Amino acid sequence: MEEATDKGGDMASVSDFDPIAGSIPATKVELTVSCRYGQPLCVLYTQGIETKQWREFGRTEVIDNTLNPDFVRKFILDYFFEEKQSLRFDLIQIPDAHHGPLPRQDFLGQAFCTLGEIVGSAGSRLEKSLTMGAFTLHSRTGKPTPSRVCFSLQDVATMQFCANKLDKKDFFGKSDPFMVFYRSNEDGTFTICHKTEVVKNTLNPVWQAFSIPVRALCNGDYDRTIKVEVYDWDRDGSHDFIGEFTTSYRELARGQSQFNVYEVSDRRLAKLRAVTLLSFTVESEYTFLDYIKGGHMPLRCFARAQMPAGLCDPSLSPSGNPSQSTSLHYMNPYQLNAYAMALKAVGEIIQDYDSDKMFPALGFGAKIPPDGHVSHEFPLNGNADNPYCSGIEGILEAYHKSLKTVQLYGPTNFAPVVNHVARYATTEQDGSQYFVLLIITDGVISDMAQTKEAIVNAAKLPMSIIIVGVGQAEFDAMVELDGDDIRISSRGKVAERDIVQFVPFRDYIDRTGNHVLSMARLAKDVLAEIPDQFISYMKGRGIKPNPAPPAYTPTGPTLQTQI
Repeated sequence: MEEATDKGGDMASVSDFDPIAGSIPATKVELTVSCRYGQPLCVLYTQGIETKQWREFGRTEVIDNTLNPDFVRKFILDYFFEEKQSLRFDLIQIPDAHHGPLPRQDFLGQAFCTLGEIVGSAGSRLEKSLTMGAFTLHSRTGKPTPSRVCFSLQDVATMQFCANKLDKKDFFGKSDPFMVFYRSNEDGTFTICHKTEVVKNTLNPVWQAFSIPVRALCNGDYDRTIKVEVYDWDRDGSHDFIGEFTTSYRELARGQSQFNVYEVSDRRLAKLRAVTLLSFTVESEYTFLDYIKGGHMPLRCFARAQMPAGLCDPSLSPSGNPSQSTSLHYMNPYQLNAYAMALKAVGEIIQDYDSDKMFPALGFGAKIPPDGHVSHEFPLNGNADNPYCSGIEGILEAYHKSLKTVQLYGPTNFAPVVNHVARYATTEQDGSQYFVLLIITDGVISDMAQTKEAIVNAAKLPMSIIIVGVGQAEFDAMVELDGDDIRISSRGKVAERDIVQFVPFRDYIDRTGNHVLSMARLAKDVLAEIPDQFISYMKGRGIKPNPAPPAYTPTGPTLQTQI
């Protein structure tokens, strides 16, 4: 099977590349498959988010003359924490190597899981029974196979270049040079991976030092060709070509030396100029995946559904009476309401990283039986001693039941639920657990000052807050809590980290009515910042990932996948 690495098409135009928005290759995981029964072929299928159709991703070879084949071919997958990546493994009994349609009469069984389940499995092992078969699927994370170069750490290279005696390209001045770096692909094409700043009006530029992930530079192959082109910048985008040279990560890693003085050749004019590497350093940073593989990250998800809209008269609220179709909590028998869709979209992904799949789910802003007191942290399942729900389906069931037993009421206070989760996080600051609070709200908030103070205090703890706004209200207060533009502060104290991510649900409503696609897009955006927020906490506390657990050795008839 071919490696599923990043492949560029034709070389992109220099004027089209945005060094800020330029894409970086996704984190890749390598699945190694072995079997402990017969001589089957293992076929991996991935599922499209929108169409839900299964597409063959790749298949292993068939190894003859053994009942315990360890397949050589690997499945190389792009891993995205924020997406639900559904996988299907099919076992086919085939006597010889097979490349055509798969014979159904030799179908042994199949297993379904998500890539998140494999990556986040407790003890680095996931077991699922194969349907139509008597086997078990074992999936574990472990060390990469020695035959392939894989990065465990996020290696970041910082380098600086200068040049001298470049060609004069401007009629009324000298040149405005900049450099463009290209990573070579397996098919012989090149992909832009970095562009330096423009140094104005000089033939002897000294460019600023820049940092780039090593993976983006060479995709894990130290000897892969790196091409560098030098241009003179023009305002209209028709940049003048000055020259080019090639190098590799291994050469650059030698640092400043005679090996890193490059002759810049102009293909058309055969002129030679020099570009010199001034400095080169590499710093290793642990990735989100390293912590998961080390067992650091059973996510603890707290679901909070806002019951009213923060008004004392719930009939005036867009959340309103859930029995009325105008309410955001209206239980349509044919489709989920916005609250349920947000819970399902985010929860289905996060639950893959929670070891026991038991989530405390609370509502806030309602009168609670039997005495009708107003509560801002009541259990959706009605059990104050055990507010935990089993998986996302358990949360949805508790949410629907609570709508029939409580009376929606205001005001709407966020601070109690933030502080509630913070109390849990305070007791788990060693990096062994990380807490995610999901708040679903229609945007009205009655205790803004207290909430900001709670978030500033929580920024020191292992927790993140996701806020999904439902309805058509203005969400100015929610935007303020999200610290992307201006870091939130309270009483003159600025939050240590940005831990809040807010998105309005209405931006993800698909006009064609495709709720599956809407939920996938919502989950991707609200969860996109979790890995970086997690890393920022661990790095700030100097917490390194635990070593990956030892390789699991299966017994009996099994299908095993290894990352």
